[in-house]
Amino acid sequence: MSNSAIHNLNVAKFGGTSVANFAAMENCARIIQNNPNTKVVVVSASAGVTNLLVDIAHTAMSKEQIKQKLIEIESIQHAILHALENIDEVAPKLQQLLDSLSDLALHEEIIHRADLKDALLSHGERMSSLLFTAVLNQTQLKAENFDVRNVLKTDSEFGQAVPDLQQIATASKQLMLPTLVDTVLVTQGFVGCDQQGNTTTLGRGGSDFTAALLAEGLGAQTCEIWTDVIGVYTTDPRITAAARPLPELSFEEAAEMATFGAKVLHPATMEPALRQDIKVFVGSSREPEKGGTWIVRDCKVEPSYRAITRRKEQVMVTVKTPKMMYAQGFLQKVFTIIAEHKLSVDLITTSEISVSFTLDNPANSVLERLNQETIEELAQFCDVLVEENYDLVTVVGNNMHSGAGVSSKIFAAVADYNLRMICYGANPHNLSLLVSDSDSKDVVCALHKSLFE
Repeated sequence: MSNSAIHNLNVAKFGGTSVANFAAMENCARIIQNNPNTKVVVVSASAGVTNLLVDIAHTAMSKEQIKQKLIEIESIQHAILHALENIDEVAPKLQQLLDSLSDLALHEEIIHRADLKDALLSHGERMSSLLFTAVLNQTQLKAENFDVRNVLKTDSEFGQAVPDLQQIATASKQLMLPTLVDTVLVTQGFVGCDQQGNTTTLGRGGSDFTAALLAEGLGAQTCEIWTDVIGVYTTDPRITAAARPLPELSFEEAAEMATFGAKVLHPATMEPALRQDIKVFVGSSREPEKGGTWIVRDCKVEPSYRAITRRKEQVMVTVKTPKMMYAQGFLQKVFTIIAEHKLSVDLITTSEISVSFTLDNPANSVLERLNQETIEELAQFCDVLVEENYDLVTVVGNNMHSGAGVSSKIFAAVADYNLRMICYGANPHNLSLLVSDSDSKDVVCALHKSLFE
């Protein structure tokens, strides 16, 4: 590969549906063949595998039930294996991973140990990268399966590990860059390694984040996120058929959308892209010819309303104490505890003696565990009320805090719904509403009709 091609390096990430089976992997191989600058490929686990692994890691089951889950995983991977030309070369390596997975799944402490959960969950990406490498090699592309744990160093917060940016940059340049001259490296998303050599994970959806981190570390010009939708839409097309794909987004808009529930991108993906001005493309691996969405530093047009997102499974926590009135340090104490548990608060309201805030609370997640630990600690010095069954609906756009009539149009559209909390003004790119989960779909539809149709 020439120096100019190195300069124009592209990192491509393929999601679970893109590597779900052999035919889907062939589609991805053609996308890579059509862009000679694609030299690093990051893959998720094949569709369905991660859900089965999460069930094993978080649900108390009998050995027979666990073995049934393992059979389902093996069936998904073997269907791809048996479509390969070089089965004999790949089969022993896949079997090693399946055996390792079985050992972890049947470990008596798998439900209780976060390190074992991460080791188990990593197998989905490790198997799909092995199989996809074989697919690329039989399409006349020289490809190698690269263990991302050699590069993607993290702390030891299992389930939600924080990457070490300096180590990633150094290791990726040393261990990956020289090979890219004549080889495509296929590696795993979502997976990392701590300083003690233990396997860690970046949290659900972390494959996007992996791709962006590697793009940053390698000095790539572009990062492609290939999924099952044609770019980023004005809202989730499963909620309303009137949703339409967007040709471009700014980094700030995309970060807001990802943070507030857009499933196309992992929330942290924009951070490395923004730091190094890496252009990000989102498109469909099933229909690459239809184009997609480019995410860039500066857009040609910056409308007041760009998109609407919905993030489900929210809880509202209210902390209350009469001692808060005229007291110094109460808020500091509350948010110090939240920070110690590494939680992110979205919406906040205060009164004379209470503070309410929202937390993301997906079931069977690290956040759910941390939320419970945080609430128990807060309860030691104040009254704590937890309200569930809420969703967070956010309108993302530009200069929303200063544009005349921007907010009135939004509130007029949702006049018939109860708004439990409103967050507006701290950021010019969003206005967020906490609503009942039973109303959230209708709220999104009402907003989309008013703002985009």
